[in-house]
Amino acid sequence: MADQTPPDTPAKVQRRGEKARRRARKSRAAAPRKDQRVDVTGGKPEGTVVPAEQSNSGAAAPPTSRRGARRKRGAKARERGVAAKSAQARSAQAKSGAKAPAKTPDASAPRPAPYFHGPFGQSYAAIDLGTNNCRLLIARPAGDSFVVVDAFSRVVRLGEGLAQTGRLSDAAMERAMGALRICADKLRRRGVALARSVATEACRRATNGPEFIERVRRETGIALDIISAREEARLAVLGCHILIEPGPGPALVFDIGGGSTELVLIEHQDDGGVPLIRDFVSIPYGLVSLTESCRAELDSPQDRAERYAEMRALVDDGFAAFAARIAPLREGLVHDHGPLRLLGTSGTVTTLASVHLDLPHYDRSAVDGCIVPAASMRAISQRLSSLSVAGRREVACIGRERADLVVAGCAILESILDLWPAARLGVADRGIREGIRRSLIGITHSKGGAA
Repeated sequence: MADQTPPDTPAKVQRRGEKARRRARKSRAAAPRKDQRVDVTGGKPEGTVVPAEQSNSGAAAPPTSRRGARRKRGAKARERGVAAKSAQARSAQAKSGAKAPAKTPDASAPRPAPYFHGPFGQSYAAIDLGTNNCRLLIARPAGDSFVVVDAFSRVVRLGEGLAQTGRLSDAAMERAMGALRICADKLRRRGVALARSVATEACRRATNGPEFIERVRRETGIALDIISAREEARLAVLGCHILIEPGPGPALVFDIGGGSTELVLIEHQDDGGVPLIRDFVSIPYGLVSLTESCRAELDSPQDRAERYAEMRALVDDGFAAFAARIAPLREGLVHDHGPLRLLGTSGTVTTLASVHLDLPHYDRSAVDGCIVPAASMRAISQRLSSLSVAGRREVACIGRERADLVVAGCAILESILDLWPAARLGVADRGIREGIRRSLIGITHSKGGAA
C-alpha cells in the first residue's frame, strides 16, 4: 500500500526517513537495495562522470560514502516534508477562507459624486454690472442641478449722476472697478472655465460706456458685454420663472433695476421649458435714474408726498403704451381664470418683502420664493414714501445704503400693481446672474441651488 502513495505526500516522505534510519542501524557495510537509489553526485546534473569508488555499482561502498549519502537523503526528505507541510497549510488556509476574498461593490452604499471631465467639471461664472449693483455668481454642475461655490454683491452706483451729465463719473467708475477687481480675483481662484459678464442700462446710456468697458477688460481681464434691454429681460425671466405660481394663462414678471425697469408678459409652455415672451417693455427709470430725474428730497411731509406723486407720474407715462396693449388680455384673464399672477425680481421687492415679514435683518432663505399680499406691499410702499431719509434708515433691512433710493422703487412697484392688479406677489432673489448661469450650464428646469 505504501508504494501506491504518491511520492510527494507527507506520509511517503516520513516513511522514507524511518527506513533510512533503520538500515543505517543494521549495517553500515550493507549495500543499497536495487529499488533504492543512492544519490552520490552531490546534486550534479544527470550524466556527470563520478569516480569509480563513488559509483552506484553492486560492490560495497565505503562507509563514509554510504553515511554521506544517507545524510543527503535525509536532508532531502526533510526539505520535501517542509515543502509538503507548507503546501498543506496553504491549501487549508484557502479552504478556511483565511485569505479575504476580493470585495464587491455594495449597491446600497453611498457612492462618491462622479468627476466631470473636461468643461463639465469646471466652474461657470456670471457677472451682472448694473446701474446700482455689481453681482457675481460662480457655480458648478451637479447632476441635473448645480452647486453655488461663490457669490458676491456690492452697491457701486455706477449710474450716479448719469441723468444729469450723460456720462459715467470718475468716482462711480472707480467704485465699479474696485468691485470688478474682486470679481476677477474670485474667477482666478475658483478656476472658472467659462464666464459671461454683462453690463446694463448705465453703460447703455453713457456716452463713455464703451471706454469704460475697454478699461475693465484691460485692467481686470473681464470682458463685459453691453446687452440690450430685451436681452436683460430675457435673462431675468430665465433666472426666476420657476418661482411663478402655477396657474392658467400669461403671467407678468418685472425687474426693477438701478437704471431701468423691465416688464415681461410670459406664457408657460406645455413641456415645462423656458416660457415664451408674449410682450415686453423697458423704461429708463430705475432706483437711481428715477431718483435723479425728480426734485431733491426735502424734509417736509408735503414735499415728500409731491415728490412721490411726481415719480409715480413719470413711471405711469413710461408704462402707458404697454398698459394699453395688454389691457384686453388682462381683462380676459380676470374674467376667464380669476387671479392674475405676478412675480418680481429686484432689490426693491426683496427689501419690501423683508419688511412685510418683519425680519430683523435680510434672510434670503426666507425671502426668495415667498408669496406676499399685494395690498401689504402697497401699504409698505406708501408708508416708506412718507418717512424722512433718517426715518427710513431706522427700518430694518433698509439701512443707510437703500434709504435714499427705496422710495423710487416703491413708486415703480405701485405703478406695476396698478397696471397688473394681482392679489398676490411672488418674490425672487434671483435674476440676471441665474439666467446667465442657466444659459452656460444648460439647466433650465431645476429649482435647486440658486444663489
